[in-house]
Amino acid sequence: MSFESEVRNPEDRAHHNPAGLSSRTQNGFDWRDVPAKSALFFFGIALWSKGLSLYAYYLLILAWTLDGGLARLKDTIKEPFVSAMLILCLVLALGILWSEYPKLGFEVWNRYFAYLIFIPYLSLLNKTRVSWAIGGALIGYFGALLIGIYQWVIMGAQGIPPLKMTYLDFSSMLGIGVILALYLAGTANNRKARAWLWLLAAFLLFIQFNQNARGLLLATLVSSAFLIFLLHRKKIHKLLAATAVLFVAVAAFAYNSDSFQQRLTQAGSDIAQSRKGKYDTSIGYRLAIWDVGLHGIGERPVYGHGTGMAAPYFDKTVETYKGGRYKNLPDFLETYHYHNDWIEIGMQVGALGLLAYAFFLWSWFRTLQVHQLDIPGAALMCFIVLFGLTDVLVIFRQNLYLLLVITAIGVSWQKTYGTTSLQRGSA
Repeated sequence: MSFESEVRNPEDRAHHNPAGLSSRTQNGFDWRDVPAKSALFFFGIALWSKGLSLYAYYLLILAWTLDGGLARLKDTIKEPFVSAMLILCLVLALGILWSEYPKLGFEVWNRYFAYLIFIPYLSLLNKTRVSWAIGGALIGYFGALLIGIYQWVIMGAQGIPPLKMTYLDFSSMLGIGVILALYLAGTANNRKARAWLWLLAAFLLFIQFNQNARGLLLATLVSSAFLIFLLHRKKIHKLLAATAVLFVAVAAFAYNSDSFQQRLTQAGSDIAQSRKGKYDTSIGYRLAIWDVGLHGIGERPVYGHGTGMAAPYFDKTVETYKGGRYKNLPDFLETYHYHNDWIEIGMQVGALGLLAYAFFLWSWFRTLQVHQLDIPGAALMCFIVLFGLTDVLVIFRQNLYLLLVITAIGVSWQKTYGTTSLQRGSA
């Protein structure tokens, strides 16, 4: 059953779901819309709070079940992204079988299992509900943004401590916002809308320059430049103008950001310390853990060491690896993950996991491409891949949910209106 028939022809919907006739009154009211709209709206707000997001998770599943989501599950799985995430979760679940620490393996698997919330969220969306989802997402995002600005300007803090978001979480949130604002600015039909969206993108980027996340800032800049190229590659004058604006903004923000300059200086110092064999620095630790991780993948390249074994392997191996060069690093920083998506998965389930993860990212893009969202899809995948070179996406739960919400809303908007413009197409 296609989405079009569901939102544009209620009679057809009732034909596929006879129970729908009894739940709809003569005025067209469907009681299931109430929990569905509430769940979608609440999830967009609650995803920024680790406490509330758990309740939002279960409320979404409950609303999906009441809405007959189980009956539509077969159709939902047909989305490339959904089938790929199921495969990734299955591979990581299998990895628990050869893990020395099954309990820890289940905890790691549970992080990736969070992707599956995309299924009920997407399934609940239709023409009458998408605006509620957008409203909740906007309120949640800008609410978190205001708290973050207050923490930065008034409290002098990095990240958003009240929401238990580190500066890395906050920087990632800002980067996603920059990319989305630039895309909407590039596709808006209204001049004022374009101007305001460009200002929003610049403002978010300015805040990001004042957070201490170097890798995520670089991922944002590269992805934004890539997005601008894709949007305006056929119109050279617009491409040059947009590139010039981005370049001037970056130069101005970099020059006026004490945080950026300090982190740049620190990066040079970290690299110099690493050359002297001292790895108890931000960059030095990453270089060391990547070295150990690649060594671990080389030991068991096909199936890995088992889901949940990545962190314990590091703590055990550094005692003797390369003469104990990194043996003091567990005291410098507790080993939680490998600060790299690919090494993290490769350590746990080897080439099997790496292939599943590559297929997962490709399928994510394919879902967006099928729904005429290939340009923002390419930019977001660029950001996710660059993000994954220095951090692990599933650790950033709020931003993981944000990306899933953006994907689901984008797909639903296309199915409903068939346009990527800010102005609605005719239904």
